Amino acid sequence: MNNLELQKINKHYSKKKHALCNFSFIFTNGIYGLLGPNGAGKSTLMNMITDNLLPDNDNGKILWNGEETKNLKEKFRSRLGFMPQQQNLYESMTAHTFLNYIASLKCLDKKQSEQEIPKIMERVELTESLDKKMGGFSGGMKQRVLIASALLGNPELIILDEPTAGLDPKQRVIIRNMVSDLGKDKIIIISTHIVSDIETIAKEILFIKEGHLIESGTIPELVEKVESGEKTLENLYMQYYGEVQK
Repeated sequence: MNNLELQKINKHYSKKKHALCNFSFIFTNGIYGLLGPNGAGKSTLMNMITDNLLPDNDNGKILWNGEETKNLKEKFRSRLGFMPQQQNLYESMTAHTFLNYIASLKCLDKKQSEQEIPKIMERVELTESLDKKMGGFSGGMKQRVLIASALLGNPELIILDEPTAGLDPKQRVIIRNMVSDLGKDKIIIISTHIVSDIETIAKEILFIKEGHLIESGTIPELVEKVESGEKTLENLYMQYYGEVQK
């Protein structure tokens, strides 16, 4: 059982912009949903976990199985798979070439990557597109290639930042089902502002607002906090943020 612990981490972008404030939480194996509107601090949190952003110089810590990630360095990053929100893909590359490139960045040897890539592309239902240029891919196909890149090396911690952004309902269901299958023996953290993306698959939900963790728990625990109307996660989202984004 893996353990990712955040201890009072903070991030300021300026004196006025406090992106994360004393954020603490412990993740164990399973799927977690980070819910909140754009600007809540979700992407900042994910970029700090993945070491793309450094926390403020204070007493905050990020621990992987009891050791600080800043000390583990490459050892931690080798256990990590990250799908960023932006689709920064080389459109002249084939999916196969792109995944080989990502595999090299993860220091996977060529034999290992050539064994993994076809299996991962089958898992994301893109086998027939393996040798096609990504410039011709739909938004949903590009998202699935990015998920495939996050899965290379069989990571124990997978971070998915808005994996269904801009996709139609059918494509969102495909990705949701795919993620659900992955969450049995890994820590998977999904950032989204769309309640339906995670309400059926998440072990726990974290509500984030203006850099603060304002609530967390299982869905049955959370919906009991709905003050009026039907006890649903969408109504709790409306209670905290004022609207539900579809």
